[in-house]
Amino acid sequence: MQVIYFAGGCFWGTEHFFQQIQGVVRTQTGFANGREDLPEPTYEQVYTDSTGYAETVLVEFDEAEVSLDFLVRLFFRAIDPLSLNKQGEDEGTRYRTGVYYVSQAQKTVIEAVFAQEQKKYKEPIQVELLLLKNYYPADEYHQNYLVKHPDGYCHLPIALFRWAKEQKMGTEIK
Repeated sequence: MQVIYFAGGCFWGTEHFFQQIQGVVRTQTGFANGREDLPEPTYEQVYTDSTGYAETVLVEFDEAEVSLDFLVRLFFRAIDPLSLNKQGEDEGTRYRTGVYYVSQAQKTVIEAVFAQEQKKYKEPIQVELLLLKNYYPADEYHQNYLVKHPDGYCHLPIALFRWAKEQKMGTEIK
């Protein structure tokens, strides 16, 4: 098993997106890469945009079923990579996009995907690629939010979740 961290705007939709992908065995919403003097921030603290934390989803996956490369390529279909600190109607540094790796091997794979994605745009992509420096789970209310509240708010379209469920490693992502 391997773990990677994705910040894709509101973590409710980002988590639900990754839950659809075959080979993802666990997800968890939380907060990453914020102020080190503020361990275990609350949602209310992060919401002020003064903590430096991004809403982030821990994604644990089975490498025998899905690759890191594939997950990162799918992630780029769920975000607007040119938008800085904004996804959908959600604005603020807590909604920035990023991929936070835990090893040099992961960084190498992710850098290759970022380079491929950048070729699609004239403007620089605004997605962070950083070493995970800290991560804290969000409280239970925010875990599996769209499973518990199917009609709850989400910046991602429902069709994207169906699309993610249909994607299979080894096929071209369109």
